[in-house]
Amino acid sequence: MTETDVPDAESNEPESNEPVASEPVANEPIVPRKPSALQRVVVLGITAGCFVYLYNRLNGAAGREGLSLVDYMSQVFSNVDWIPWLLLMIAYSFLYFLIDTLVVTRALNWFIKEIRYRDILPIRASAYIISIFNEQIGKGAMAYYLNKRDGVPGWEVGSVMLFIMFCEMFYLLIWATIGFYVSGDSLPDAFGLIPPIAVGAAVVLTLWMLYFQGKILPNNQLRDKRILHAFRLAKPWHYGAFFLLRSPALLSAVVVYTIALRLFGVEASFASSLGYLPVIFFAATVPTPMRAAAITFWVILFPENEGQMAAFGFVQHNFFILFNAVIGLMFLRRAQRDLFGR
Repeated sequence: MTETDVPDAESNEPESNEPVASEPVANEPIVPRKPSALQRVVVLGITAGCFVYLYNRLNGAAGREGLSLVDYMSQVFSNVDWIPWLLLMIAYSFLYFLIDTLVVTRALNWFIKEIRYRDILPIRASAYIISIFNEQIGKGAMAYYLNKRDGVPGWEVGSVMLFIMFCEMFYLLIWATIGFYVSGDSLPDAFGLIPPIAVGAAVVLTLWMLYFQGKILPNNQLRDKRILHAFRLAKPWHYGAFFLLRSPALLSAVVVYTIALRLFGVEASFASSLGYLPVIFFAATVPTPMRAAAITFWVILFPENEGQMAAFGFVQHNFFILFNAVIGLMFLRRAQRDLFGR
């Protein structure tokens, strides 16, 4: 892929007379806010609900087999073909890392300044280490790194990260809609909500772009906030380019997860995985410990294989997060050298 020339971000900034006293200082990295007490209570409540549901389902499945829960899950784990699964997941993790870094690099080049792909690799990888504990702190680490090394204002990096997260929701929804029409007959009835949700989201996205182009509520000053910098510069083709750049990660996940399911003794087709995965990846964004929400979705979607799906969801999602951190360790020395010259 050849890199295209990007317009200088400063020359594209709309003029505004809005006071900026409350905005971040230009060269100051953004520090992620701590979650509120209400957010922590909600997350704990979701987590507790997931674990209670999983325990009841697994305990019931074990009882039907005449086994204790420990013996039942031990049997499930012993039947997995681990070596092919491990090799498959290592390859997928590296591929995802390369695609993820490409998406971040292009977004930074679109809205801030030209930064080489190989120069983003160390910090994108290192941020995975911090993301084990908190995804937002991981993004804050990227802002700090780019501020120190390249002089990029932290609020601009924060704006790009916000753009990426925003586009991620629509990208998953598009693939969920495609998956629904490809494999709708094999999906639960609840997935029938996907098409009307997609239509509503398309309307929202259209209004969103028109607003930031100044065609809706032209006198409203919310769009002039620095944290929305990327959205002011974004054109419709940026959203389309994000979808195209990110999509190889989802399509490779369909192949990897389908093969991995078979290694866990669960029959699955590529078409059905295309329907399931975008929804499960939505669930994986819920900040529950050990990706409890995503694991629960697997058990709900494959109710006849409770044990296999609980084991699959647990090792699949957590290995991915942990091995990404291992990739981060491989690049950590380079990131430290870029920051501290040692």
